[in-house]
Amino acid sequence: MTPTPGTILTLGGGGFSMEPENPLLDDFLVSLAVRRRGAGDLPRICFVPTASGDSLDYTDRFTTAFAGRAETSSLELFRLSEPDQPDAAGLREHVLAQDVIYVGGGSTANLLALWRLHGLDAILRDALADGVVLAGISAGMNCWFEGSVTDSFGALAALPDGLGLLPGSACPHYDGEPERRPTYLDLVGSGVLPAGYAADDGCALLFRDGELIEAVSSRPDARAFRVHRAGDGLDIVDGTEAPEVAESPVEVRYLG
Repeated sequence: MTPTPGTILTLGGGGFSMEPENPLLDDFLVSLAVRRRGAGDLPRICFVPTASGDSLDYTDRFTTAFAGRAETSSLELFRLSEPDQPDAAGLREHVLAQDVIYVGGGSTANLLALWRLHGLDAILRDALADGVVLAGISAGMNCWFEGSVTDSFGALAALPDGLGLLPGSACPHYDGEPERRPTYLDLVGSGVLPAGYAADDGCALLFRDGELIEAVSSRPDARAFRVHRAGDGLDIVDGTEAPEVAESPVEVRYLG
């Protein structure tokens, strides 16, 4: 695949919704905003809570966390008829006017379905190419990749149907939920998902033009890995042959 030029920050966990007393990842996100207006203006950051069903509490927490640091707004596809929301015809204008789009967590499958129904997937692709920074946590990490591990259907499972703005697959909450790591290793090892990246809670991966540039964290012990098939070596698992899976550590810079 040909990566779309632009900057994407993917959070395995952390930020205002998981670490409200630790602003390090949110501060880092604000630092990425390219202010495309006056030099003294606050960056425009739009929160997209589709994956949580446009939770008002989630949006309120975002607004509180970024107050004074950004000009905030939200894009709520369930409430396009509300006065503070753009109508369907204004979606593109609103998104392209932002400096950062920050996607919240929840159901990756529901997020993707609703975005495609409204054409937001294509708008976000254009926004990325136009210089808008795309970011997100959990489902907001998963959505940018070709595939991911998700609990959208109940038990953790593969979702090989992401936007493909980033190559490969993703697994957030790598240390935060006990079944994430073994499930992701199995899915990559069996070829259900392509090789990709796993991030602990408190760890974020910064991509530019489809390439991983840096991993940063809000806590000293947060980790990130490139997860891939190890080669021609085979393991025998339950009587079937499966390729070995490797976790190649990614250097992580602690922001504290």
